[in-house]
Amino acid sequence: MVPTLAGRIQTRLFLLATVGAVITLLIVPVLPGSSGALGDRYVNGFLVLAAVAVLGIAWELVYHFLMQFRWEKDWPTLFGLLTLVPEGLLLYFLLRSGAVDFIDPVPSAAFWTHFIIVWVCVWLVANGPMRVPFIRWRFRGGRVL
Repeated sequence: MVPTLAGRIQTRLFLLATVGAVITLLIVPVLPGSSGALGDRYVNGFLVLAAVAVLGIAWELVYHFLMQFRWEKDWPTLFGLLTLVPEGLLLYFLLRSGAVDFIDPVPSAAFWTHFIIVWVCVWLVANGPMRVPFIRWRFRGGRVL
């Protein structure tokens, strides 16, 4: 079953809220180039994670439009992993330009380390372990609820 737009959005938000949150809790204290109080670094890390989730909804709309031109109306699995490039670049440039002004400036090394580790972990869970506790997930178009 090809995931529906609503299913992809639900899966993205669910995985960012669970897997992304756990990974963020684990790696924020050791991110390179980070300084300041640990509490402030956690706030920044979770704000970046929230920004990824919000921008992700917009990206899903773009991906849905682009998928309409493909025969099977879905991405190959590798494309799902490689979408980290445009999403990461957009968020990075939005943060650098000050467009997302409620997030303190994040060092480049810290941003990219956090973003890539969370992205790869979420992608791995979505393409593997997610199918065990949510047996009917793929038959419901990727919807979690």
